[in-house]
Amino acid sequence: MAFNIRTSAQLLLLLSLIHFCSAVWCGFGASAFHRHSYKYEIASLQNNLLRGGDQDDSTERKYGRVSQNEYFLTPDQIEAFHRDGCITLEHVLTEEEVEPLCAIFDRFVNGGVAVPGKDFCDMSQPFGTPYDEWNLVNCMLPSRYFPPLQNNIYERITNHIAAQLFQSHNHTMVKDYDQLLNKRPNRTAAVFAWHQDMAYWPGVEALHMHVNTTATCTFSLALDDSDEENGCLRYVEGSGATKTLRPHRPVNQNREKGHALITDVRDDEPIRLAPARKGSITIHDEYVVHGSGGNNSPRRQRRTYVLAYRAQEIVEAERRIGFTHSHNDQVNWDTFEDGASHRNPQKTK
Repeated sequence: MAFNIRTSAQLLLLLSLIHFCSAVWCGFGASAFHRHSYKYEIASLQNNLLRGGDQDDSTERKYGRVSQNEYFLTPDQIEAFHRDGCITLEHVLTEEEVEPLCAIFDRFVNGGVAVPGKDFCDMSQPFGTPYDEWNLVNCMLPSRYFPPLQNNIYERITNHIAAQLFQSHNHTMVKDYDQLLNKRPNRTAAVFAWHQDMAYWPGVEALHMHVNTTATCTFSLALDDSDEENGCLRYVEGSGATKTLRPHRPVNQNREKGHALITDVRDDEPIRLAPARKGSITIHDEYVVHGSGGNNSPRRQRRTYVLAYRAQEIVEAERRIGFTHSHNDQVNWDTFEDGASHRNPQKTK
């Protein structure tokens, strides 16, 4: 639709009318789906008017959240992801969309959903640490243990984004695993050690693959505002560009003691913080060195909902060797036969 708005007064009048109609529509019991869809259409119309009013959106690519299940990245965002290894998308989900996810998250943390064995643990301390002493609460594969979480709004949006990040690589990106993380308030030891995700996962050699790809995009949804004080994500900019795995070592002697790994970061490397407001999302790749500091806030927790997408052929190969990203898997980071320095096949039981 084309508009011909000749004066500022006409523009302001039309914008006011749009706001009024939006309020009336949402106030008379429209469904959540229609409220959201209408909201994005209104935002698009307003943007068109503010650009001058004479452009046709039907011929112009829209970016950001354009519908309930669609979020379009800009070319610059895609380039930055592949160059730097991490990007942040602000305000992807609304408060109304985030709150139900927070409620489910809290059920897991409070023991309302049963999670077996090592899939419910503290990622900053050894297995067996008493629950009331945990700093960094970790739950692996929540949608396995609570199926109603599957195909939620966050999954649908990130599925749309993941396809864009690797569209030029001809990969079909599929969900590999999900994870919940909570840094409790005033837990300065709630540190997620520096690492590359590939250190936890099997390399191409261990997967017996003939295609040399590790294509991954991991999404972290902020369920609370995250910043340096409560331990937001931090990463070494561009550290994964060469697709090289650094030497890693266990934080707690071996995987029987704890699941976490750590690698070294030099003093001269460019460390960047990735703060995120509630409803915002960070996306990182499989080789960027990243981690997070402790929670120094006396009152604020930091809840994060993680979703990882990998090329379909990788996920299928992982499952063939018995790797599901569960900490209960016998096939895991200490058994993969891919030549990485921290593997120890002799400890396989």
